[in-house]
Amino acid sequence: MALFSLPQRHRPARVLPGFNITLGFTITYLCLIVLIPLSALIFKTFTLTWEQFWAAVTGPRVMASYRLTFGASLVAALVNVVFGLLVAWVLVRYNFFGKKVVDALVDLPFALPTAVAGISLTALLAGNGWIGQYLEPLGIQLAFNPNGVVIALIFIGLPFVVRTVQPVLEDAEKELEEAATCLGATRWQIFSRVIFPSIAPALLTGFAMAFARAIGEYGSVIFIAGNMPMVSEITPLIIIGKLEQYDYAGATAVAVVMLVISFVLLLVINALQAWQRRHTGASA
Repeated sequence: MALFSLPQRHRPARVLPGFNITLGFTITYLCLIVLIPLSALIFKTFTLTWEQFWAAVTGPRVMASYRLTFGASLVAALVNVVFGLLVAWVLVRYNFFGKKVVDALVDLPFALPTAVAGISLTALLAGNGWIGQYLEPLGIQLAFNPNGVVIALIFIGLPFVVRTVQPVLEDAEKELEEAATCLGATRWQIFSRVIFPSIAPALLTGFAMAFARAIGEYGSVIFIAGNMPMVSEITPLIIIGKLEQYDYAGATAVAVVMLVISFVLLLVINALQAWQRRHTGASA
């Protein structure tokens, strides 16, 4: 009697271990690197009473630093969205001499230590700097005031927008632009109705990354800001000052406020990205 055996189904070989092991490593790594430090930050803040916490996070100098930090970060991120899109567009759509050099220079803020960036910007924009010596007689002062903070944040945030938008532009279907041109669409209509909807999620992502990076920036800002209380003092400097005064609970209180505000803003931006993706998919 012949025996017939059904072919066995073999599971596809996986490069990494199974789901349970991989998930366990993931959760362990996140706990060690992210959750435990953040938990320590929050637990240290709980050593304060509500009155002490409120006084620590709403002092005049702290409130002024909030306005400067979040305001300058927002302005820098918006500027980077515009000019980052232009830089990405030029790198993708045009060929010119030195293109690879320009493409490499975009990543310079990633490799350059932030302190070196701050010193370099100060040497350029200070009153006796290479550029500042010509601007200051005209009444334009770009260093040692909030203007310097914005410029430093623009410098360190530009690569996030460029590197987020650039691959999306490279993958964009030029046939849609050619079809719109054949139908009589103007350049502005092609950009606003064909190109922009496809790159809008990437722009929002680049904006979120540049904004989040700017909020926590310290090294490149302290050299060019001037660090004048109530004028050009950023919130990370407030936290460092409290730590130097051994006010650990006060420093963690301000850090918790920064953490909560940053987290809420990132949630809002991610919600906008999800909405944009659904809107683009529905209109496609």
